[in-house]
Amino acid sequence: MDQILDISTNGRHLSRDRGFLKVSDGAEEIGRIPLDQIAGVIVHAHGTTWSNSLLTELADRGAPVVLCGSNHAPRSVLLPIEGHHAQGARLRAQWQAKTPLLKQAWKQVVIRKIAMQAAALESMGETHAPIAMLTRKVTSGDSNNVEAQAARYYWPRMMGEQFRRDRTAPDINALLNYGYTVLRAATARAVVAAGLHPTIGLHHSNRGNAFALADDLMEPFRPLVDCCVRGLAERNGPEVDTEAKKTLARLIALDLPLGGGLTPVSVALGKLAVSLGQSFESGRLTLALPSPPDALTLAGLGS
Repeated sequence: MDQILDISTNGRHLSRDRGFLKVSDGAEEIGRIPLDQIAGVIVHAHGTTWSNSLLTELADRGAPVVLCGSNHAPRSVLLPIEGHHAQGARLRAQWQAKTPLLKQAWKQVVIRKIAMQAAALESMGETHAPIAMLTRKVTSGDSNNVEAQAARYYWPRMMGEQFRRDRTAPDINALLNYGYTVLRAATARAVVAAGLHPTIGLHHSNRGNAFALADDLMEPFRPLVDCCVRGLAERNGPEVDTEAKKTLARLIALDLPLGGGLTPVSVALGKLAVSLGQSFESGRLTLALPSPPDALTLAGLGS
């Protein structure tokens, strides 16, 4: 099972040892995890060191190493150079993709994100019909910015009337930062494994954003983090503690309805990235987007 490893204690050393990632404190071994199970490593702590052989082993497996700031938002991500046997051809197809295909892809992503937001609100007993109806208004490329309209309706009902999304703020915002960091790492891994370049996005195009495509493709999955953060805050408060991190990291193993069955989030991200790569090559859009889980599953996240 894919796992996210979080390093939050100062002074740890990370190394490779016979197929394992080993965590040490001085000469003492703290723990180890099979390299083949690692979906990503998130580092918050000061004084963390690692061996070059470990970083290359993680790169071989497509597992990103995410370096975070004090607000739990990512500052740097280490990713492999190679990710797919046909990477050159797929990168050319990605770069040469026609604007109409990109706009239709973004439309589908936004529709599924809003549908996931509506399902999240419904599971919490909040009024969801108005946001669900917005899916009908999404046009090619979301030219009317329905995504923003949905956000204005969604956030006060998900997190309270006083809530404002601010990456630099503490408490619930910091919890969201951490959850999105986990999701972003898993998405970046899926994008590279599919032979795509994370910088070339569908919609996000900030010249300083090296992970625009990852940010695009993770959008429909964000409400899963939101539900989990709301549950954590209601149960234990808004602190980004060890238990909260473990709970948020486990989201990548959550099963989602996809293609007539149930697929873990980490696998669903991989299928979505592969389907986008195939769409670029064929010129015909077919995205493998998951459906929202049932209301009981959503309501139980973080509890």
